[in-house]
Amino acid sequence: MATDSTPHANRKVTLADIAAGCDVSRATVSLVLRGSPLVNKLTRARVEEELRRQGYVYNRAAANLRRRTSSSIALVLNDLANPFFAEFATGVDEALGGGGYVTLLGSTGESVTREQAVLGSLLEHDPAGVILSPAEGSDAGQVLRTIGVRTPLLLFNRELAGKVSPDAPWDRLMLDNQRGARLATEHLIALGQKRIAFFGGHAASSSCQQRHAGYVEAMKAAGLRIEPHWRIECAPNRVDAAAQCGALFFESPAPTAAVCYNDAVALGLMLGLYQRGIQPGRDFAVTGFDDIAEAGLSAPPLTTLASTPRARGKQAAELLLQRLREPQAEPQRIVVPVQLVVRGSSCPPATA
Repeated sequence: MATDSTPHANRKVTLADIAAGCDVSRATVSLVLRGSPLVNKLTRARVEEELRRQGYVYNRAAANLRRRTSSSIALVLNDLANPFFAEFATGVDEALGGGGYVTLLGSTGESVTREQAVLGSLLEHDPAGVILSPAEGSDAGQVLRTIGVRTPLLLFNRELAGKVSPDAPWDRLMLDNQRGARLATEHLIALGQKRIAFFGGHAASSSCQQRHAGYVEAMKAAGLRIEPHWRIECAPNRVDAAAQCGALFFESPAPTAAVCYNDAVALGLMLGLYQRGIQPGRDFAVTGFDDIAEAGLSAPPLTTLASTPRARGKQAAELLLQRLREPQAEPQRIVVPVQLVVRGSSCPPATA
């Protein structure tokens, strides 16, 4: 009896089989299958011919079916060292686990280059969708070329730079950054603070731009002057924040309070203040943003904006699962309100 000698006679054809058959990488084959424009026409034609030769059938219906049956979701975060994102990831994983999915986790460390590498690697596993908290400076075109238009994407907290193609119906889950920072600034003003700095983050980050705008809005509404040296940029972590603390006091008039980009920055700033003999909550007022678990346990406890990161993770996962159930639904942009939590780190000016 004659036997079938084609490559798929006894086992399923894999991406590695296709890659070997036309002398390209598995990543290139994966890009072709996702419809990414990153692959040139000649290479695409060669890969598609090999797909036909080995009997690997791929069309939009097959892609949709594979996404529905995929057991994984890719979660790519910009700073896993930040406790906020650890809590967020926990919420994502809990919700995905309840939906029958496993989480493929990657961290970019705020590097756009690393982000592209992480996304490319995770996408080789054909996840059903991607949840992305972009690194600072992430470009919409680059992300589109890497992910393609077939894989559902949910953006969390930051927008991508550049224009997004109308063929990329990405959902967004954002925090009310501007209103949150305005609430923190208004709280300090109500305590009698007038010389208030905005500390931390980078101007290129959309979330930082929004929080800074809320701070400026509150200061202008109160008729308060903003000195140029009251805007201190630093990486959004406690180590860099502590190192940059001294910049607040290089010029006069020095601020007596700071609205910080996030809790990690606020905790780092408080450490830097202690190192200079300045006691937060008595000599200098500090507010954060996120309300990570540590915020209520710091010394003094941190006044901050509660965004409930674990709940946000669950919400992000649920939105992506909804997209998988309803792939043709209109893209959503949800802005989540935040709540001011007043604790001991905010205080009136020491001279009041």
